[in-house]
Amino acid sequence: MTAPAAPPATKPPSRVHVRWAGEQRFEAGRANAPTAVIDGHGKTGQSPPEALLSALASCVSVDVVEILAKRRTPVESLDIDVVGERVDTTPRRYKSITLNFHIKGKGIEKEQALRAIELAATKYCSVRDSLRSDISVAWTVEIGAE
Repeated sequence: MTAPAAPPATKPPSRVHVRWAGEQRFEAGRANAPTAVIDGHGKTGQSPPEALLSALASCVSVDVVEILAKRRTPVESLDIDVVGERVDTTPRRYKSITLNFHIKGKGIEKEQALRAIELAATKYCSVRDSLRSDISVAWTVEIGAE
């Protein structure tokens, strides 16, 4: 007779600390770790909506890099241009976001890169899954020369 499987360990909640730095500037990050400057005016750091776009692109990209590496086509460089379209009403939330990937790496083919992006964006990215379901998230990919 085997013992019942232990329940999966739950992860502790994510925690960040945000400190007001004057005007519309804030420093945000984990305790005793580097911080990001968030600026409501977008002068000294990203605005909060821009930071959301960065978080989405970074989250998807972490998995894209890992998926392509597992396929033995490691990424040599990766850049993402993100375009967020916002509604005209208040709050000015995003209605659509497009991630334009520029990937270089030996042996990476467009179709496999698109599949990696699709998996990352629709299955693995917790940031995407945390957004409203009516926000359209699309992507393009351009494969650079090796």
